[in-house]
Amino acid sequence: MILLASVALALLMGFAVQRGGTCLVAALEEVVQKHRWDRLRALLETSLWVLGGFVLLRAFDRLPEVPMGYPLHGYAALGGALLGLGAFINGGCAFGVVARIGSGQWAWLATPPGFLAGFALAGPGLGMDAMPVAIPEWLRQVPIALVPLIIAVLVARLGWLVWNRYNGNVAASAWSPHHATLVIGVSFLLLFVCVGAWAYTDILAELATGRFMELGLRGLLLPALFAGALLGGWTAGLWQHRWPRPLMVLRCLVGGVLMGLGSSLVPGGNDSLILFGMPLLWPNAWLAFACMCGVALSALWLASRWGLNR
Repeated sequence: MILLASVALALLMGFAVQRGGTCLVAALEEVVQKHRWDRLRALLETSLWVLGGFVLLRAFDRLPEVPMGYPLHGYAALGGALLGLGAFINGGCAFGVVARIGSGQWAWLATPPGFLAGFALAGPGLGMDAMPVAIPEWLRQVPIALVPLIIAVLVARLGWLVWNRYNGNVAASAWSPHHATLVIGVSFLLLFVCVGAWAYTDILAELATGRFMELGLRGLLLPALFAGALLGGWTAGLWQHRWPRPLMVLRCLVGGVLMGLGSSLVPGGNDSLILFGMPLLWPNAWLAFACMCGVALSALWLASRWGLNR
């Protein structure tokens, strides 16, 4: 039963990533070109949904123990910068790769092997040894009186999103960024209860370091995630069926290598930062995410000023 539920949730997560066009690079590109923050706010809102879910799971004694995180270190800044540069070159972050592959943009199939290569080149990153597992002290100390307020806020936000969905002009084949990230966050929380912490870049990291025997059920979620994205693209009629250009394949490969190197240093890719590290208030996760955004935003701004076609 847990196996079927977990695979279904991974399929749903991939479907939502594709339908929402979820991607940090796309979000920052929107900031540079349109001066709009919708996609970026939606990604950050995902962390808030997960944070609220962690508090509720803890209040109802359903929260599994979690890794305690890593101490703040300078390598997180360097890793975040490499993640940002790699995502810019690649044309998409970890989420964006799933969305593009789901849309039939086959050049991005080169990114996961590049990520594997980057992680393998880096070797075991700083702090990649097993971390102590427990429930963080700050989470233990959240007053139980806040639980009704958190539930009220989450229900009100959910109601607003549902109302906006059925009264807006969004096509059925596309989801707004906020709807997509809501589904991604809730799917992640339910997967966390079923199988523990899971992000697809973490699975790639374990594969790169030869720990594939430790994956267990989590190993099945990686193909399920991409299958969900492909299903989303196919049902929306977005598959392009075009052979990728060699230059684009090379860019995706190089971008993947840089993201793998960065993920090794943080440690963690941008999906695990948004879905796990940031909601748990890990300082190195927030530092890495800020550096990633800063580098990617600067690169996009320079490309826009110089008229470069990415």
